[in-house]
Amino acid sequence: MRAMEIQGAFGLDNLALVERDVPKAGPGQIVVRLKAACLNFRDFATVLGLGGQYPLPLIPLSDSVGTVSDVGEGVTRVAAGDRVCPTFFPTWHAGGPTIEGLSKALGGSLDGCAQDYLLIGEDGVVKVPEYMTDMEAAMLPCAALTAWRALMVEGNLKAGDTVLVQGTGGVSMFALQFAKAAGARVIATSSSDEKLERAKALGADDVINYKSTPDWGIAARGFTGGVGVDHVVEVGGAETFTQSLTAIRVGGHVAVIGLLSGMMKDMNVATMFSQNARIHGITVGNRTQFEDMLKAMALHEIHPVIDTTFALEDLKAGLEHMGSGAHFGKIGIEIAS
Repeated sequence: MRAMEIQGAFGLDNLALVERDVPKAGPGQIVVRLKAACLNFRDFATVLGLGGQYPLPLIPLSDSVGTVSDVGEGVTRVAAGDRVCPTFFPTWHAGGPTIEGLSKALGGSLDGCAQDYLLIGEDGVVKVPEYMTDMEAAMLPCAALTAWRALMVEGNLKAGDTVLVQGTGGVSMFALQFAKAAGARVIATSSSDEKLERAKALGADDVINYKSTPDWGIAARGFTGGVGVDHVVEVGGAETFTQSLTAIRVGGHVAVIGLLSGMMKDMNVATMFSQNARIHGITVGNRTQFEDMLKAMALHEIHPVIDTTFALEDLKAGLEHMGSGAHFGKIGIEIAS
């Protein structure tokens, strides 16, 4: 089978397409014939060596979909032919995050999905809705579940809430779609007026160009009559966090997800406690939350927003596109027709 490996040292130029043996399922395991995968910023960072110094060679990518092609002894959750998504954390099935649950992640501490066949425990997959294409389903395990947990689980989003989403990448566009389906109001930010128009077409109620409006936290508060937003989906990191604190209402919720603008910066602690801010660090979610999300997506027939797709052998080009920031929504990887 084909597999894309990071070889020798981290870096985009060290990706190589290699041949590996097709795995066989042991007791409690399954083999998934992968059809499609997708890219997250985490994958870009991992290939560059910014996401952890994992042993090499490493097969990157956390998100994919495929059909079960082999089942081991004792497997009961799925059967051959079932269409499934592997979960980002294959051993985190339910409950809150733990060291054990977060210790094993596809495309990091475990080989990931940039390959034709994936060996995984039967408990590490979910069945996906029939209405989605393979490429759409491949978008779900990381970005969609991260947005779902941020808003619906940790944020307890309710109809009438106001949500601020940063940028137009995968997590933010899923958050926009989930928030609108739940009856919430959405404010979207971007440095591109064109992307903001596309966000409005997806349902964003108000938009802010953060390049022309650097104090976008104040602008977002202005859209709420000065009260502040209920939720911020914080994907920017160090350079955007202060603006997020400015934007939220007293007692508002900031879901800290991304590090696009960096990891370290002086923080105004006084603003945190004076706002009585609820701040959650979000690292994807568990299998039960994934299954709950899929039920809601099927009910509303939510389709992931796909920017463009690349072939497996063109993974480097796909990651370069990710790094450019030019994408709107998700970037797909075609593995099999």
